[in-house]
This record gives sequence, structure tokens and C-alpha cells, in this order.
Amino acid sequence: MTAPSRRLFVTAALGSLLVGCGGNGDGGGQGTSPRPSSPPSPSASKVKSARPLGRSKPVGLRIPAIEVDTPVMGLGLAKDGSVQVPPITADDRAGWYRHSPTPGQVGPSVILGHVTVGSYGDGVFRHLGRLRQGDRIVARLENGAAAEFGVTAVRTVAKAEFPADDVYGDVDRPELRLITCGGPRSGDWYRDNVIVFAVLR
Repeated sequence: MTAPSRRLFVTAALGSLLVGCGGNGDGGGQGTSPRPSSPPSPSASKVKSARPLGRSKPVGLRIPAIEVDTPVMGLGLAKDGSVQVPPITADDRAGWYRHSPTPGQVGPSVILGHVTVGSYGDGVFRHLGRLRQGDRIVARLENGAAAEFGVTAVRTVAKAEFPADDVYGDVDRPELRLITCGGPRSGDWYRDNVIVFAVLR
């Protein structure tokens, strides 16, 4: 990612909240302005990262520890400036935010998915919060390669305190962010976001 495009990504991201929830069936994001987070980034871990990969869009995602094996679609920004989420369908899948690096490139690649998909039931990321440090995540890429990551941290945070800097901020190695909803639920709305941080290995 070039410096101008990276700045565009961070600027857009800081004005948007990744929701990743199932619910009303419109498939749109819910924009808000998250406050920057003061705690140190979980990516500050001393885990050694592998050599970066070339740019190639993700087409699949596998997380053995929680039995996820899903296609990955591309996502952009909704009309309100928030990050899109995958559509609410029975054939639920994860979505890669295409203004972020591809998995394996230097920087934080962002993939989100639903925890529930309305009347269809559980979403593809329903067990995301069960992941633990060291668990494996494999992104299958369009060029036939695979980017394998190891989980470094899992956080549940209130949406009103979404840690935009930790999720979108520049890092000097290939990292991955998986995001969904969590915490108490009221109808189709969840109070929190579950965020998984991982590093290429």
C-alpha cells in the first residue's frame, strides 16, 4: 500500500465503526465516530512475523479452532461513510474491507463477519470470542497462496469505545483483524465488538 492510500485508509477508518452484526437484514453498516483507545495495541506483542506477501485479494478464510471455513467477499464503504458488512443471507460469509491491506501485506488487514444473521440464525463469526492466543487463522488468496496468522489477542470492547487506532493504525508487519459483534444483545443490536488481533507467521 502506498503512503497516500494508507493515509486514505486510516482516515476513512477512523470515521467509521465496523459493526459486523446480524439483525435487520439491510446488510448496511452503522456509522459512528469511535473514540481513540489509550491502551497499548495488542499488536505490540513480541511475536516474530513472517516475510510479507504480495498483494492478492482474500477469497477464503479458515479458522480451525472454531470450525470456520468461509468464502470471503469484498466490502467497501456504505453511503453513510461506515464500513459495509456482508449481506444478511442464509449463506453467510466473511467480508474483507478492500481499503485495507490484503492478508499478508504489511499493515492491518481487516475482515469482518456476523455473529447472527437475523432469522437465519448463527453467523460465520458466532464463536470468534472463543479464540485464544496462538490459534491459527489461514486466509486463502486469489493468487493461490495462503497467508497463515497466529492470534496474539482477543478483545471485547464497547462499541462506544471502539479502539480505532489499535484496529486501523499503521503497523510495520503483516497483521490481521477479525471483527464481529458481542456482549449483551437487545433485539438486533449488540453492545460490544469482539476483535481478534493476529500476526503473519
